[in-house]
Amino acid sequence: MRRRSAAGEGHGRQRSAPVAALVATAALALTGCGGGERAEPDGAELSASAGTEEAGGGAVKRPAFRLPRGFSLELREWRSEDPRGQAVLDDGREQVRAGYAAIGAADPDAAYFAFYNTRAALASGKEWVRSYTGKKVIVGGALPVYDAEVGFVGEGGRLASLVYRTDESAAYTENRETGKRVGNPEGTAPTVRYATTLRKSADGVWRTDDVRSERGAC
Repeated sequence: MRRRSAAGEGHGRQRSAPVAALVATAALALTGCGGGERAEPDGAELSASAGTEEAGGGAVKRPAFRLPRGFSLELREWRSEDPRGQAVLDDGREQVRAGYAAIGAADPDAAYFAFYNTRAALASGKEWVRSYTGKKVIVGGALPVYDAEVGFVGEGGRLASLVYRTDESAAYTENRETGKRVGNPEGTAPTVRYATTLRKSADGVWRTDDVRSERGAC
């Protein structure tokens, strides 16, 4: 269920030193592995088309999509008291949802997935989707997402880190043709920590620029 397997690999280009340091700092702040108890609604109930107000008074319409039937993301305490941080969390959440929606639709070229990724991240993002669609499997079960931490770098405030964890204990893949379900192999750590970077585009959307993962980091 990893967004990208193996520590040190990730979507898009290699991070610059300042961004790597920022993500490392955010990662060190995460010491727990249970997250909060409160879960927000899963993808089917979240409004993916809500607009984000811009300084000029306009709004950007987000694309609409749905998660695969039988699969839910349980976002725990996915909130920030800082409106800037909440904006990063909102678009970061939608990028995660869009990826799983693309798997459900067997469409790595889905426009809604491309919407939430920069060009640097999209190529490897599509590769991740194809790692499922190529095997004719879909995701199912429940995937808690928790311990989110947002940080900013640079005076312009247009580059951010988002670090979070997932627990794949109750998630699985299901073959589209046979219906066979497969969970994590025995002895495989179910927790994964993600360190991502996002860039704020001219239209005000925080698009994911890089994703790194580490299984068992807890």
